[in-house]
Amino acid sequence: MVTRRDFLKTMSMASAGLALGTGDLLHAQTASPKTGRGDKVKIAYIGIGNRGEQIIEDFARTGMVEVVALCDVDMGAKHTQKIMAKYPKAKQFRDFRQMFDKAGNEFDAVAIATPDHSHFPISMLALASGKHVYVEKPLARTFYEAELLMQAARKRPNLVTQVGNQGHSEANYFQFKAWMDAGIIKDVTAITAHMNNPRRWHKWDTNIYKLPSGQQLPKDLDWDTWLGAAPYHEYNKDYHLGQWRCWYDFGMGALGDWGAHILDTAHEFLELGLPYEVTMQYANGHNDYFFPYSSTILFRFPQRKGMPPVDITWYDGLDNLPPIPAGYGVSGLDPNIPATNQGDTPKSKLNPGKIIYTKDLIFKGGSHGSTLSIIPEEKAKEMADKLPKVPKSPSNHFENFLLACNGIEKTRSPFEINGVLSQVFSLGVMAQRLNTQLFFDPRTKQITNNEFANAMLAGLPPRKGWDEFYKL
Repeated sequence: MVTRRDFLKTMSMASAGLALGTGDLLHAQTASPKTGRGDKVKIAYIGIGNRGEQIIEDFARTGMVEVVALCDVDMGAKHTQKIMAKYPKAKQFRDFRQMFDKAGNEFDAVAIATPDHSHFPISMLALASGKHVYVEKPLARTFYEAELLMQAARKRPNLVTQVGNQGHSEANYFQFKAWMDAGIIKDVTAITAHMNNPRRWHKWDTNIYKLPSGQQLPKDLDWDTWLGAAPYHEYNKDYHLGQWRCWYDFGMGALGDWGAHILDTAHEFLELGLPYEVTMQYANGHNDYFFPYSSTILFRFPQRKGMPPVDITWYDGLDNLPPIPAGYGVSGLDPNIPATNQGDTPKSKLNPGKIIYTKDLIFKGGSHGSTLSIIPEEKAKEMADKLPKVPKSPSNHFENFLLACNGIEKTRSPFEINGVLSQVFSLGVMAQRLNTQLFFDPRTKQITNNEFANAMLAGLPPRKGWDEFYKL
């Protein structure tokens, strides 16, 4: 057990480095892979089951990839066998480090669909090895990891990065920009973001006082590589196959899972950056190990470039629906939302989405690629002839990444853009975990009212052998 004093002592140097933003990142090759216009991108997949299988199929549908390598810590388990059978000629690995060592000169890009806590070391090694990187959201689990990945990407402008929030390549992205450019969306003062569907941990006992006991490892599972840089935990089924999302040590809860699909375009186009205050306003089922049953979190953003301050309030949990404005109408569900491996999700009273309040108008929208509509309906009819034409997306999120690898397009959700949003969510998770209010200085990137929380920006020290990914 790491004591509060030990935690503060061990992380003081890391936090200081974060504040200064100095130093050099991993020393490794940074040469750009050579790909030509229209060439197939030679790709390696890391994480090939469940969500990994879905994105591999999405990449296959583009007809623009040549699959060189497959990597999964559970290679050969039931959930990885389909992709292994589909690409029998691809080289197979259980440890991504061995894949880079033994086959790194054979592929140009990687696509990463692993648990949140392992995004950082894999992405960092890929960039340091000169590979283009597609990684599922959130970019990283901690504030510091996101900062390092943004720095690594900036140091390698010849490499393409893309974070898997597909809304950046769908109608919502282009509509939001067009409506802002036309002055339809302006003077935003508040946003309500909500995700009130059932979550995996909602039936767990919040009187938990220790981590789950160790269980027999599945024969094909490389548990040490699965843990990565995270502190050692004995294997338990409640960490594996998506269960990792429930735990502070491995996942980002409902906020990290859905926040990027609900708030991504608003965060980018309103240029919100980092908040100056994050407050846990309501918690049901708070404990030290897994996420609450319900959370209300307030994020406060300052005035920017003549735009007014914005308050974003996040609501999750079955009992924690947000206030709904008059004339809201029906809660729509975007048909483009990818299916999960949790089976059919019971319908919520309110589907995941957002309500955007401006000085003159109110907008409602769903998640992922869902477009906004003006409410109430009478106001929407009044504004109908003032709405600009919205351009169609030239490519989906996977095509956008591959075209960028070939120098034809630029990615719409690179690390430099998505990383800041990932940091916003990491601050929200810290407020959840501590059940408190945090004051944050966006200039120094330090928490000013809570020394313990400030040390948490960097997270716990990486396990021995994994610290090389964090060295400045």
